[in-house]
Formats: sequence, C-alpha cells, structure tokens
Amino acid sequence: MLTFTEAARQPAAVVGAETHRLAAHAGRLSAGMVVPASYEEAFYRGNNLPEQLRRLFSGLNPARLDEDLLETLAPRAAELVRTSALSDDAVQLFYRALGNAGLSMGEVHLRRPGGQQTEAAAVTPPGTAALHALKRLWARDWTFGAVLARLDEHGSVGLEARPVLLFAGEPGRPAPALAAELEVGAALVNGQGLLVGLP
Repeated sequence: MLTFTEAARQPAAVVGAETHRLAAHAGRLSAGMVVPASYEEAFYRGNNLPEQLRRLFSGLNPARLDEDLLETLAPRAAELVRTSALSDDAVQLFYRALGNAGLSMGEVHLRRPGGQQTEAAAVTPPGTAALHALKRLWARDWTFGAVLARLDEHGSVGLEARPVLLFAGEPGRPAPALAAELEVGAALVNGQGLLVGLP
C-alpha cells in the first residue's frame, strides 16, 4: 500500500496519472491511500484466477461474439472474483495500511484512478468492510459491459491489474470552484470538502 507521496515517486503508468495529479495537492487531500496494481495481481495469481477465467470464457469467440453467452458468463466471472480469498498476509497488510492511513473507522470509498465507478463501505476495525468493497470494485471488471468493452477494444477478455484509490468519506461530488482555483477541468470533494478526485 502506498501513501500519495510514495505513489508520486512511481511512474504514472504504474499508479495512474490521476494519482500524480492528486499527490501534487497533498495538503488538500482527504485521508487516503493507493492500493497498488501488484496487490490485485497477487490476488489473481494466488487464486489461479487467470486460468480459471480463461477456462470459463474459452467457449467465447471474440470474432463472432455470442452476447447471450457473454451475459451468462460475466456474472459467473464476477462471482469468482468476489468469492476468492486473499491470503492471510495480504489481508493483514491491507488492515495495517488502513490503520496507518487513518481509514479503519468511518465511511470510505474506493475507485480506480481516472474512473467514475465507486464502491463505498462503513468501516470498523480491522477493516473487513473496506476489503469487501475492494473486491467488489475488482469484480466490476467482469460485468457484461466491462468485458464487452475489452472484447471490442482488444479482442480479449483479459485485463491488466490496476491501482485503486481509497479515500475517507463518501464518494466525491463535483466542486467547480475548487477546479477553477486549481486550474483543472474537474475536481471532486467528499462531504468534508476535502479533495478526493481530479479525473
């Protein structure tokens, strides 16, 4: 897990361009952290999900897409991600990071850098609700629309692991005055008026 200061030292290709934009305004940020793509990748590999998902979608032909079949397979893939377990070490790492970031109590929300879809959770120690929200966010990559978009764009259901932003408070809402002050196209703030997004 990374603080925004630590994430700013990573290439934008690794942590997301939005993460770098947010790190540049650290004084305005809500309490938060970055879950690196490597955490998601370890989850997939530890559960042999790439092979299980490959087998699940093996009957799908991207050149002659059967959308009815995809509608049947996508929920099964999402369920597979949601019900697979993180290792005990990975769970403890996540809980410690939540505590260190001041996120182990209260409302939090998660989303991908540059993304709009969020998952929210009301967290109590050690942070199980936040962990479940993270897995729900990962599972969104296997909705019908998400898989169809990958098939259209890349001709494959496969995906690369990506980072996740985790912030205190409810999902961000637009703050036009702050966006103008920061000279950016859009800014999102939580209920306390703290910065949670520069999409």
